[in-house]
Amino acid sequence: MNPAGGGRTRSMDSSNDTREGYLELNGVRTWYDIHGEGEPVVLLHGGLSDSRESTGNLARLSDAFRVYRYDRRAHGRTPDPDGPLSIRALTDDLVAFLRKVVDGPANLVGYSAGGPVALQVAIEAPDLVYRLVLISTAYEASGMLVTPDPDGQPPPAIVDMYGEVSPDGAGHFPVVLRKVAEGMAAGPWPTEADLAGVRSRTLVMASDDDIVSLEHTIALYRAIPDAELAIVPGTSHVLTLEKPELCTRLVRDFLTNDRGVLIMPIRR
Repeated sequence: MNPAGGGRTRSMDSSNDTREGYLELNGVRTWYDIHGEGEPVVLLHGGLSDSRESTGNLARLSDAFRVYRYDRRAHGRTPDPDGPLSIRALTDDLVAFLRKVVDGPANLVGYSAGGPVALQVAIEAPDLVYRLVLISTAYEASGMLVTPDPDGQPPPAIVDMYGEVSPDGAGHFPVVLRKVAEGMAAGPWPTEADLAGVRSRTLVMASDDDIVSLEHTIALYRAIPDAELAIVPGTSHVLTLEKPELCTRLVRDFLTNDRGVLIMPIRR
């Protein structure tokens, strides 16, 4: 691990080594942290949020894995640089993070807007991906029942959370909201051929009352060869916050265990 740009390091016991700081990622001063030891897992947060959303749920994977988190450009503790928040730019950032910080392939766990970024890396740089987890992920904008409104009034709680840590301040949130909405509309999104070419073992996971339509989630599951599907009952788009133990257990089991032998397979 060789993060450029320095950053403060905090040493703990060897079973739960923790590092936190900043590195230069494609010209953007990017916040990141690392917890635990073991096979690498990179957690990718949702849109208009930051890495704090995995605290108390998926970040608990650090008891068995080396968990990496970073705040994507314009999110959390990472500033908003000039230019669009395109899937292209975010994909390039993740590739750079894997090569510069992880120093090789990792398991990718992408939630919501983090999912398309993880998926694109699995398509373009399969050598950098072990297993792939896509949580409440749309692979094209039409799959979402609700999309960010660049001219809408966001919930105050989201703006307050952004303002707590953003170096740009809460007043900059409308700019980020517009960039996220425009970036989502612009894509680029994967083709059916791209999805069919994914070679990483993949778990597609969603809630039963998600902003990504159930039909779209099933289409994603069917499009990726030998993907596995988990629908978490009684949850909404923020399923990892609503049922943290169940969601974390599903991801942990997928990352830890080999595929079992099916007794009565139909699709596989």
